[in-house]
Amino acid sequence: MSTASDPWGRVADDGTVYVRTADGERAIGSWQAGSPDEALAFFTRKFDALETEISLLEQRMTSTDLSAGQARATIARLTNAVTDANAIGDLATLRARLTALGETIEQRKEEHRAAREQARTEAHEVRERIVAEAERLAAEATHWKAGGERMRQLLEEWKVAPRGDRAAEAVLWKRLSAARNGFAKRRKAYFAGLEDERATVRTRKEELVSRAEELAASTDWSGTASAYRELMRSWKQAGRADRATEDELWTRFKMAQDAFFAARSQVIDAKDRELREHVVVKEQLLAEAEKLVPATDPRAARAALRGILERWERAGAVPRDAQERLEGGLRRVEEGLRRAEDSQWRRTNPEALSRARGTVEQIRSAVTQLEHQLARAQAAGDQKAQQKAKEALAARRSWLAEAERTLAELSS
Repeated sequence: MSTASDPWGRVADDGTVYVRTADGERAIGSWQAGSPDEALAFFTRKFDALETEISLLEQRMTSTDLSAGQARATIARLTNAVTDANAIGDLATLRARLTALGETIEQRKEEHRAAREQARTEAHEVRERIVAEAERLAAEATHWKAGGERMRQLLEEWKVAPRGDRAAEAVLWKRLSAARNGFAKRRKAYFAGLEDERATVRTRKEELVSRAEELAASTDWSGTASAYRELMRSWKQAGRADRATEDELWTRFKMAQDAFFAARSQVIDAKDRELREHVVVKEQLLAEAEKLVPATDPRAARAALRGILERWERAGAVPRDAQERLEGGLRRVEEGLRRAEDSQWRRTNPEALSRARGTVEQIRSAVTQLEHQLARAQAAGDQKAQQKAKEALAARRSWLAEAERTLAELSS
């Protein structure tokens, strides 16, 4: 077997394990089951376990009310364990820590005695506060659940409060008991009246449940849905019965309501599927209608659109989310045809054509006259007359161009 060592111990060739101390090496065991490193690790873990126990004792002595007797007994046990420990580590430091703990026992004992004395001094004040709050609850409390819970808490606080003068505690205990009894009597009287009120609520809600169950099989989807909303409002306004009755009645009410709305959903879903099928038909009809514009033969296009509209009506209703899109597309087709019809009517209207020709001739005559006026003003050198004639001529020529375009459209 190969040897192994660390600062606090070693494993000899024959498997003997030693720990190093201030007095020299001490054999603590024999290791044949594995490597020397495993032996060192095993005995180091035993040292760690002792150190952990000592650390826990240190924590208890600094953060808890560990009695001096318990501390002494634990220190003695751990001192013996460290002295004869079959472990590898700084055992001297562990013994020093235990010695230091022993030196603090008396100091902690005095601290505990002072703490107990302080607790006894404060005990009367604590119990007086508990009794005063209990008496206030007995006289004023109206939130019975919270008040009852607080009374129980006050009793628990009384039980765990430090002890004081027994005679004074006996007087305070009588006051606390009287307060608890007074609170219990007031609460009992309140719930006796509440029971009568709950009986009335129970009767009212039973009526609502019966009505809900009668409506469960209705197929008047809109009217019955409104009726259930009214029943729900009445339910909320009726108040509360006792918990068991409330739960039982609510279960019946909810089952009836759910049965109705489940049936309604099935019908609506079926209707929606049907309406979605109508959407496909109307989308095809819309695509057919959109091919009619722009129309070269408005009359034929209008006849074709009438046929499409007849099939459109036979196709049936569609869901609201598709209705506006489809109806809007159809309106745009109709507007396109209307514009084409209006344009054709203007082109074929003899009166409109005659008025357009008369307007063109009239404006042309006005232009000729203004051209003559401009020529005379130029010949006379009359700048003011020239400017006036030019402005009037520009306006008439603009009018003439517009009138000629209108005439051209009507003549095409």
